[in-house]
Amino acid sequence: MTWVVYALLAAILFGLRGVFYQWTSQKTMNRNLMLCGVFFTGLVVSTLFFLLGKIAVDISTSHLVVGSSMGILSFLGNASLYKGYAVGKASLVSVLAGLTPLIVVILAYLIWNETLTVIQLWSFGIIFLGIYLIRCSNDLSFKDLKGAQWGLLAALFFGLNDIMGKQSTRVGSDTFITLALMFGVGSFLFLVSWLANRNSRNQGVATLSWSNTRTFSVGLLVGLTNVGGMVAILTAFATGPTGMVSAISALSLLVILLYTRFVLHIPFRLMELLGIGFALVGLLLLRLF
Repeated sequence: MTWVVYALLAAILFGLRGVFYQWTSQKTMNRNLMLCGVFFTGLVVSTLFFLLGKIAVDISTSHLVVGSSMGILSFLGNASLYKGYAVGKASLVSVLAGLTPLIVVILAYLIWNETLTVIQLWSFGIIFLGIYLIRCSNDLSFKDLKGAQWGLLAALFFGLNDIMGKQSTRVGSDTFITLALMFGVGSFLFLVSWLANRNSRNQGVATLSWSNTRTFSVGLLVGLTNVGGMVAILTAFATGPTGMVSAISALSLLVILLYTRFVLHIPFRLMELLGIGFALVGLLLLRLF
């Protein structure tokens, strides 16, 4: 079960990406320029690996559509996740963004008829119970979502991105061609966003403390975790069940939760701990069964 190893590697790398996102989101810098750097690293790395492989591949329209769609979805998912960390509680945003497997399993069933087992249905129920407890613990309301809406949007877009990632393996698209298209489109969208809002401020402060050069350079470094995670998860998708790969990779939230507790020293309320526990148990059941 090599795909399990790759899915776990994706979880670790995506967890580190989340830690870097939370850390940089608290700095006064331009978000779009930083994320442009993240995606540009992916574009350079994936293009380099494809060229070094010297593989003759016929690029069909379906390959272009899948890769470009992943670029748009990844752009939306990363922007939502980063925004959530900037305005909300990291543990709350991480758990909600970790609902990606729920979306993936449902869509995989609807699109490809990948069957749902009784255990998976129970897992969904446990996850929803966990989310309800987290909502109650954080006193969430439609007037004060505390960043929860961005976590949910990130889960939706990352879920759709996982589906398109699986589709790229179904149409036989080369991994690095897919990633080059995805990161290329994402880089372009973040670049356009930065140029269109060059004078915007990350947290409403008068002056950005990070220069454009420093911001972009940090984004390039963070991008190593992102491209590594994408290579790992696409490799896992090639042979593993869609829902299970997504569920294992979603364990990245464990890395972020440990970071918020032991580095940021943010205590968890009892009901929040119960909610997180139920959500993790649900994801674990999806992983095992």
